[in-house]
Amino acid sequence: MSDEIDSFLAMLAAERGAAANTLLAYRRDLEGAQERIGSLAGAQAADLAKLGAAWSDLAPSSLARKASALRQFYGFLVDEGVRADDPSAALPRATPRRPLPRILSHAQISALFAQAELEASGGKPAAVRLLALLEMLYGSGLRATELVSLPLSAIPRDAPLLTVTGKGGQARLVPVGKRARAALADWAAVRSCKVPPGNKYLFPSRGSHLSRVRLFQMLKDLAVRADLPPEKISPHVLRHAFATHLLEGGADLRVLQTLLGHADIATTQIYTHVDSARLVALVNQRHPLARQRDKTRARPLADRGD
Repeated sequence: MSDEIDSFLAMLAAERGAAANTLLAYRRDLEGAQERIGSLAGAQAADLAKLGAAWSDLAPSSLARKASALRQFYGFLVDEGVRADDPSAALPRATPRRPLPRILSHAQISALFAQAELEASGGKPAAVRLLALLEMLYGSGLRATELVSLPLSAIPRDAPLLTVTGKGGQARLVPVGKRARAALADWAAVRSCKVPPGNKYLFPSRGSHLSRVRLFQMLKDLAVRADLPPEKISPHVLRHAFATHLLEGGADLRVLQTLLGHADIATTQIYTHVDSARLVALVNQRHPLARQRDKTRARPLADRGD
C-alpha cells in the first residue's frame, strides 16, 4: 500500500534483524492506520490525532504498540529525508501495565507431564513428538517460534546445550536437561523412520516445520486429556512456568534473563512478583544490617549497655 512502509520494514529487517512475525505486526499496524487517515507519509498532526478516537476501545498495550510503530515509522522518514518534521507527538499515548503472567502450579505441571508420558509410552509418533515439545517448553523455556523452527542439527550431542535463534536474530545457548535430551532422542529415532529425508527441521510438517498454531492446539488438547483447564495452557504459559519455578528455586535474575533471551532485565523482572515472600526472607536473612540486628538480640543485656 505504500513504498515508504515497505522501505521502513526493509530497514527493520536489514538493520535491526526484526523477526518475520514482528514485521507482519508492524505492517498490520501501519496499513491499518493508513486505511483510517490516508497516506501516512503526508499525514499531519491533526490527522494522527484522529487515531485517538479510532483506537479508544483498544487495550492500553495494543494502543501503545500501534503508536510505537508509527513513531518509529516517522522517525525513519525524518532520518531518510522524506519529511522535515515528525508529527508523531500528536499520537495518543498510553502507559500500559505489563500483565502478570498466568501461573501454573507444580501439581498442574506434573499432571500435564504424567499424561504426556503415559501417551508417549505407547510409542505413537505424535505422542512421542508432543512429549519432546513439552519437555523443551518447560525444561528450557523456549518461545513457541524458537521451538517449532529448530533445525534437526540442533539436537545436543557432545554438550547438553542448544543454540537457539531468538528475537532479532539473536543467538543464545540454552541448557537441555537429561529428561529433555532423552525425549529428544526418542523423537529423533521415531522421526528418522517416519520423515522422508530432505526436511531440515527437528519438528517437520508438510515440507516445512510445525506451526505455532498447531503447537498451541496440541497443548490445549493435552490439557483436556489431563483434566486441566485448556484455557490455562499454552506455549507461552509453559515458558512462564519455566521462569517462575526457576526463580522459586533460587535462580539469579540475570541468569534467567540470559536463558529467556530477554534484551532488557526489566522484562525478566515481571517474574519477581511470584516469589516476593522468598525475596523478603532473603533480605531478612542475608542483609548485613539484618545479621547485625540478630547478633545484638542474641547478646546478654549487660553486654548491650542497656
